Amino acid sequence: MIDPKLLRNDPEAVAANLARRGFEFDAAAYRELDERRRSLQLEAQELRNQRNERSKAIGQAKQRGEDIEPLKAEVADLGERLERAEQALGEVQERLEALHLELPNLLDEQVPDGADEADNAELRQWGGIPVMAFTPRDHVDLGAALGGMDFEAAARIAGSRFVTLSGDLARLHRALIQFMLDLHTGEHGYEEVYVPFLVNAQSLTGTGQLPKFEEDLFRVDHDPAYYLAPTGEVPVTNLVQQRIVEDGEMPLRFACHTPCFRAEAGSHGKDTRGMIRQHQFEKVELVQVVRPHESWAALEALTGHAEAVLRRLALPYRVVSLCGGDIGFAAARTYDLEVWLPGQERYREISSCSNFTDFQARRLKARWRNPETGKPEPVHTLNGSGLAVGRCLVAILENYQEADGRVSVPEALVPYMGGKRVLGA
Repeated sequence: MIDPKLLRNDPEAVAANLARRGFEFDAAAYRELDERRRSLQLEAQELRNQRNERSKAIGQAKQRGEDIEPLKAEVADLGERLERAEQALGEVQERLEALHLELPNLLDEQVPDGADEADNAELRQWGGIPVMAFTPRDHVDLGAALGGMDFEAAARIAGSRFVTLSGDLARLHRALIQFMLDLHTGEHGYEEVYVPFLVNAQSLTGTGQLPKFEEDLFRVDHDPAYYLAPTGEVPVTNLVQQRIVEDGEMPLRFACHTPCFRAEAGSHGKDTRGMIRQHQFEKVELVQVVRPHESWAALEALTGHAEAVLRRLALPYRVVSLCGGDIGFAAARTYDLEVWLPGQERYREISSCSNFTDFQARRLKARWRNPETGKPEPVHTLNGSGLAVGRCLVAILENYQEADGRVSVPEALVPYMGGKRVLGA
């Protein structure tokens, strides 16, 4: 949520920033609505004061033996007017609250201008595009040849955009999870956590998925409503919901393996082949909760932690800075890590690392106690995939394939594969 003080004091500056996203914010209409709120607040306060004064006067008049009926009628009239003013004020406040929840985060000044992913700025590459002496196959054909990837069975069980893995591929999937968690907890200073896979509407509102992205969520028929977590970011970031974190606890770093569930409502006909875009997938999520002045350095560090996974696995990748038209709703700045897939002959996203500044914290009521003032202030939150497990498996299959269809195991994963170095031998 954008700082309400900034919205009230300079809505035109907010509108100019949000326009870089392609988001239209009517500053004049907001000013008019906020002025209406202030007017109703003053009216309600004045009516309340008058009613209290007249109520006291009733008792005084009664002691003097005076006729109190006119005063009682006046108090009743003031009460009715106050009730109407408070009702109108509540309606305006509800409209303002809904408007606040619909506004995306303000963009950092370093976010590139642009309309879509074509305008994202490449920052660096690592590993280089591999040259193969044969025509590389994609992960679907490789998985079929290895006999451990079955989309038809998954379709019978659940439907499209699901997969079953078995044998070495199932073990490789598990190995990736264990390797990532060991790296992040052992070398990068993250605390491993286990969280619910079902979340409530309040948690999704806190991290910015609701109300805007409800169509992309799987809702469980239950009262109260539950949702399948679309990303580990939601339950893990909500560990600080409605908390005041003491300065000595900061920064907080959490790593978590979580399944993710997305309806992919806006992706009809997109990435229908293979494991790239599915309803169910798994990630190792990285979340940081930091002091505000440390969040930009934290973003660079978090991105480096995600990159370390790709480097240990010797997977070629690049880092891009998302432009204003492509960045996520809650993010102030985002770096995407894109891994090279020989079977598609293109880079594909495997991690997004974002600084949300105080946007999520205001919605979550997540604060830290500033030792200089002794007062609670909003924290800054960050998260990134470290990494998306399924896409990482895809990248290994396609980058480590051999001409005969066998797939080598990255050296870093050999201990997690029981010493096995080749799949399909």
